[in-house]
Amino acid sequence: MTSGAAAPLMPAMIIGLILVACVVMSLGRVLPRRFGTLLSGGAAVAAAGIEAAMLVPASQTRLVYWMGGWGARDGRTVGIALVGDQLSIGIALLAAVLMVAALVFSWRYFESDSTHYQGLMVLFLAGMTGFAFAGDVFTMFVFFELMGVAAYALTGLKSEDPSAVHGAINFGIVNSLAAYFSLMGVAMLYAHTGSLNLAALSLELAGDRSLLVPVAFILLCTGFLVKGAVVPFHFWLDDAHAVAPSPVCVLFSGVMVELGFYGVARVYWAVFSASGVAGPALTVFVALGVITAVVGTVMCFLQRHLKRLLAYSTIAHMGLFVVVLGSASREAMGGVVLYIVGHAAVKGALFLLSGVILDRYGSVDEFSLHGRGRDAPALGVGYLLAGLALAGAPPFGLGLGKAVAEHALAVDGAPWAIVLFVAVSAVTAGAVLRVGARIFLDVGSPPEGVEAEGMSGDEEMIEVTIGRQSVPLSMSAPIVGLLACGLAAGLIPALASAGVRAAERFMDTAGYVNAALNGAAGYAASGPTQAFWDAPSAGLGLLSSALAVGFAAAGLLRHRLPTAVRRGFATFDPSTRVLRRLHSGKVGDYVVWMVLGVAVSGVALVV
Repeated sequence: MTSGAAAPLMPAMIIGLILVACVVMSLGRVLPRRFGTLLSGGAAVAAAGIEAAMLVPASQTRLVYWMGGWGARDGRTVGIALVGDQLSIGIALLAAVLMVAALVFSWRYFESDSTHYQGLMVLFLAGMTGFAFAGDVFTMFVFFELMGVAAYALTGLKSEDPSAVHGAINFGIVNSLAAYFSLMGVAMLYAHTGSLNLAALSLELAGDRSLLVPVAFILLCTGFLVKGAVVPFHFWLDDAHAVAPSPVCVLFSGVMVELGFYGVARVYWAVFSASGVAGPALTVFVALGVITAVVGTVMCFLQRHLKRLLAYSTIAHMGLFVVVLGSASREAMGGVVLYIVGHAAVKGALFLLSGVILDRYGSVDEFSLHGRGRDAPALGVGYLLAGLALAGAPPFGLGLGKAVAEHALAVDGAPWAIVLFVAVSAVTAGAVLRVGARIFLDVGSPPEGVEAEGMSGDEEMIEVTIGRQSVPLSMSAPIVGLLACGLAAGLIPALASAGVRAAERFMDTAGYVNAALNGAAGYAASGPTQAFWDAPSAGLGLLSSALAVGFAAAGLLRHRLPTAVRRGFATFDPSTRVLRRLHSGKVGDYVVWMVLGVAVSGVALVV
């Protein structure tokens, strides 16, 4: 049973990626050296091409495929459904594009080709693709675990490095425990309704105000909140980013974390938005989003390890996405769609640039690299440009998505969100610009006090040959390409409008249910959208960019500031020390915080 001629491409693509991963890992060692490179890269390119082609029919109707033809009968389901709408196909396409960039960069980046690495990357892509298309909660769980297994192994790829093993273990334990919580939520829903399919669950839970519903909701979402690095479920993220190879971090920050957000949004809008948990859940989302944005922003500015700094920046921006989810604004969600695309491009470029820095200088420590980048002006220009893009500078797509979301939230009665968005963008981008100015422009005061307590990037186990003077085309092209994509996303008016329409269709619960269960073609009529740059949105982008430069200057010249200003900064030192200590690196602490987050969120939903 299918809906849409292109629907069979969804299972074919997932199965094909899994088979390619198996072939690469099993035969790569006995076949020619470039075999794994060509096969893995070809699989990622093919996936991106197929998904780009699928976007055309998906703009007219949801694509639905029931495995084995076991479709719905009288609203009851026993089969496995795959559903492709514009957002699910779009995020799968984003994963494939970032995978292509990471694999191309890896070709000359590592000292030797590793078929183990390439096979895991393709398996990782298969997991992300299957998760995006999954039409029932158990299939989401299965692909969630497939994605996680590949990610754990990629995090600990440098197995000779104890810190890499430690980071991978932390990642594995926290995410696996979160998966068990999600599985408990799946079991509770199945016991309560006899259904696993998202659309069928939506019908079964409509108007249900029993205690089981909020408990099952928070348990089910725990795995997604952990993968999405929402505070207090976020502690594993910086440890994983610090030790994972730079090309892998592109996928972690660019799409894996966003898939956690997608999972929460999909479960809420497809299943629970018509249940008794709907209103309280939105309030919890806003609270979690604000806390996540604040904690991520502060921790980002405190870092001296480049990859940890970028990881906390991802956490901060994820907080903004969750705030928008809690607003239930269709236009704001449309802005987040473009925001995610722009963020993935810019953050991917920044992680690849960090990889080039490690390749060239043997460190990712801000203070150890002070002034050493003066011999690489092109590298510095790229890094500083990406920092400005992260601030939301016009005309980058990240800035346009942020502007659309800010405008929608202000119109919906939440003008405070503009302050939050501008502050998060300015401070996180200011940290990136501070690092770039210190390394490439040789400016800044020497560290002292709390700044010197940060984890050093000198401890990064070297994954490449140090001292490369010229950057190969295979390493520079993905960086330039990602920055160009981030720029193009803000220059094409149709993209912003398409994002708003896609979000509106994503949030159409009735339309999703009719398509999945009844094969209903087409989308409900949507109103006109006019989402693009205007004077206020460009002004906010320029404001956050100017503030980012100011925060960077304050961080660089903190010890030359007037005494009164320095005392003002010093008043925050005790709280920042406490925040540092909470991020202890001990997996037991992280598990306690996760369980506490589940308990508090659950109580909030119930009460």
